[in-house]
Amino acid sequence: MFSLEFWTPYGEAAKTAAGFFWKSGWAFVLGYFISAMIQAFVPKGRLTHYLGGAGAKSVSLATAFGSISSSCSFAALAAARALFMKGAHFVAAVAFMFASTNLVIELGILILIFLGWQFLAAEIIGGLVLILISRQLVVWTYPEAWLEKARQKVEDASASENEDFNWRKRIRSAEGWHLVGHHFVSEWAMVWEEIAIGFTVAGFVAVLVPETFWQSIFLAERAAENPLYFPLVLENALLAPFVAAATFIGSMGNIPLATVLNASGVLFAGIMGFIYSDLMVPPLVAINARYYGWRVALYIAAVMYVSIVCTALILHYSFALVGVTPESARAIKDVAQFKLDYTFWMNLVALGLVGWLAWLNRVWHRQNKQAEMDMAGGGRIKKAVAVTAMGALAVGIMVNLFLTRG
Repeated sequence: MFSLEFWTPYGEAAKTAAGFFWKSGWAFVLGYFISAMIQAFVPKGRLTHYLGGAGAKSVSLATAFGSISSSCSFAALAAARALFMKGAHFVAAVAFMFASTNLVIELGILILIFLGWQFLAAEIIGGLVLILISRQLVVWTYPEAWLEKARQKVEDASASENEDFNWRKRIRSAEGWHLVGHHFVSEWAMVWEEIAIGFTVAGFVAVLVPETFWQSIFLAERAAENPLYFPLVLENALLAPFVAAATFIGSMGNIPLATVLNASGVLFAGIMGFIYSDLMVPPLVAINARYYGWRVALYIAAVMYVSIVCTALILHYSFALVGVTPESARAIKDVAQFKLDYTFWMNLVALGLVGWLAWLNRVWHRQNKQAEMDMAGGGRIKKAVAVTAMGALAVGIMVNLFLTRG
């Protein structure tokens, strides 16, 4: 039905996507295990009482709160809505959203694996800069009437934010570790779709979309000649959020695609602008519209866009000033590869850890007899796309194995 000209690149694209999964599997498990422990053992309820202002204290606490919360973009919006409803200032809610999708442990591990330490440092530093800039923008432009209406519109997402407990007793109890398993499985239930879509798309884009496409829209050839020329840096920073929005990929799923952009010669500002733009994808803007109304949702998107562009520019020139801008891209073939190295052993350990945590989750459900909590996920359409992506990946891997053996 199709010629080898179709099946060969299709199989190679599936192999590349599977390589992305393989390289980062243990990192996902480790990151979400740590996240689950933090959520189970860190009492967060009392923090919400200190987020009522737009000052440094409220923003700092919101940032800390976000960094120990879920990295799932959908969960971040739901939690931010709950904070806003319970009296948190809108500035603090925005800081929480940025922190929970840019300063979490699992995202940092993934960036280190795929992009290197410079990008990890930039992600942390830039995440803080991003929050400071967005705070100032909201303070300057605060639409008080809109936000008062938005506060009336929001609904309580979860009573669990009010919980308070003795963490020393919980960490020594079996019930506390059952809760860790529950949080771990719940996290995966929320993010598996965007991970499946993001990694599959990244693998196929890496093989099927020629580098010349990215080089043309990001003006890579001209940028390589003068990487500090402001109009070119600005073009990369301005364009990157729109590319991220067009991919419909969330925070954890866009790192492999950022690696593809990096390998194609996109400027540092463009790559960081792409990574920071996970909250600007259309499904998330639509969820904010459902929470707060379209005026506030578009206002949030505008604040995010301006903050992302400014942060990308600051990072680009500040890193260049101290001489730590990434000079060479990590080749896709070096990232997406299968061999008997540390990744194999880490994935083996991670597999055992997943089994133990799944068992803890089963015990938690047996004891509590509760259904999974709805965290405003992607819905049926996103689930269908994720399942289709996994199916296409499975077919492609079989094709690749058949062609390589043949």
